[in-house]
Parts: sequence; structure tokens; C-alpha cells
Amino acid sequence: MTVKLGANRYGKAETRLVHVVRDGPTHHVKDVSVSIALSGDMEAVHLTGDNATVLPTDTQKNTVYAFARRHGVGQIEEFALLLARHFVGSQRPIHHARVEVEEYGWNRTGAHSFVRDGGEVRTCVVHHDIDGRTTVVSGLKDLVVLNSTGSEFHGYIVDEYTTLEPTTDRILATAVAAQWRHRADDTASYVKVYEEVRGALLDAFAGTHSLSLQQTLYAMGERALTACPEICEVRLAMPNKHHFPVDLSPFGLDNNNEVFFAADRPYGLIEGGVLREDAPAAGFAWE
Repeated sequence: MTVKLGANRYGKAETRLVHVVRDGPTHHVKDVSVSIALSGDMEAVHLTGDNATVLPTDTQKNTVYAFARRHGVGQIEEFALLLARHFVGSQRPIHHARVEVEEYGWNRTGAHSFVRDGGEVRTCVVHHDIDGRTTVVSGLKDLVVLNSTGSEFHGYIVDEYTTLEPTTDRILATAVAAQWRHRADDTASYVKVYEEVRGALLDAFAGTHSLSLQQTLYAMGERALTACPEICEVRLAMPNKHHFPVDLSPFGLDNNNEVFFAADRPYGLIEGGVLREDAPAAGFAWE
């Protein structure tokens, strides 16, 4: 039997970093998790255990902390770009770097006091390779939204195993995970784009009379692309957080879509992408 080494990468996952900027008595906090994956000239280490081309994952972790001190942590996309370009540019065996960053928000309650934001997590994934090709994908996850009406579901396939009743008035709830691909890596303000995309997603969710979660997903992606010319593709994953009306008849009570059981699993998972017709090739952006 003949075998060969397939695709591979290695790195340090989920390095937790909290960076405090001390602006006199007022402090600013940046709380992130950084995951690094490197690939390139790695055949020898797999086949013979020769570590000559391996940058230890502990070194990768230390680089994150050192870069935070040296450069600060501004927009997470910019921090990820700095790291990715450093790893590829400083180590000959490394041909490709993937850097993923998640940011956890804190709300100010005083000059140096904060409370953890219970909302969504901001994300980004940056790729950079030895040929100078770079992609930036920004995003968010755990954006929990709910419409208490304005959602229907009917006209679907019915077979011998179908028990779900059609409805013209249901709760539609989901936890949005969205990622959007930038046209280039020199976007003037990733924060501005983030706020515009987030707003467009929320507006479309609230403003779409939904006949299916798939329809709502497409409307949200389309609205984001319309609002932000800086992005060319949006991908969304949206679990259907089912809310079932409770049968109150055993207690002599009616239920006019007022009392629901919120089921956490199993759940429907709807995923899809929306992109401009002229969107450039994604390359390795989604890997």
C-alpha cells in the first residue's frame, strides 16, 4: 500500500488575551480569544519527527501576548492581519497562516469598571499566504433574536412520518451566526462595516414577514450586501429555536398563542450564503 501526507496544519487554539489601555483614570478593555493555524513545509515532521520546520505552538501563544504589548489590540481584523503576516513573513517554512479572533464585549459602568456584555460575540478569520494573498472574513455569533408573530410555516412535504401542524402565526426565534467576506483587506473601518451589517441583519429579520426561516436568511444576507458595498458575500447559520404552544385544555384553559414551551433541542438548522454576482473568487477565505 502506498500512502502520502494529506492537507495539514497546526497551531495554538484559543489563546485568551485581555488587554487594558490605561488612559489616565479611564481604562479601556479588549477581551479576545486568538486561534492560529499554520501550514507549509511540514512533511518531515510528520514522516520522520524532524521538528526543524516547526514553530512551537507555545511560541505562537507568546507572540500573541507580545504583539498586544507592542501594537495594542484595536480592531480584531487588524490584529489578526498583523499576526498572520508576521508568521508567514518571519519563518521560511510557513507558507500559510490562518488567524481567527473572537471578541467578548464589556460595557462600562465606571472609569475602570465593566460588566460583561450578554450579547453577541464578534468574530474574524484572516488568511495570509507566502504569495501575498490575503482574505478577511468578519462576523458575529450568538446574536439571539425573536419575532413573536409575522412568521408562518405551511405547504411543506407531508409523508407518513409527518406530525407537524401547519401554522400561519408562530414565534420565529434564532441565534444568528453570520460571516461576511470583505472585497479587500484594506477596509477603512471594520467597526463601521460591522455596525452596518449588524444593523442590516436585524432590520431584515424584524421587517420580513417570514414564510420560512430560509426566506428570512436570504433577506438578511441580501440586506447586508445592499447596505455595505465593502463586502461581497455573507454566510449565515441560523438554528430554529422552536417555540411550541402549550396545550392548556386539560386545565380548562384556551391558548391563543400566548403560552409556549421553548425547546432547546433537537432544532432545525438553516444555513446558506448570499453573494454578489460580481463577487471575486473566495480562494481560501472560508477554510
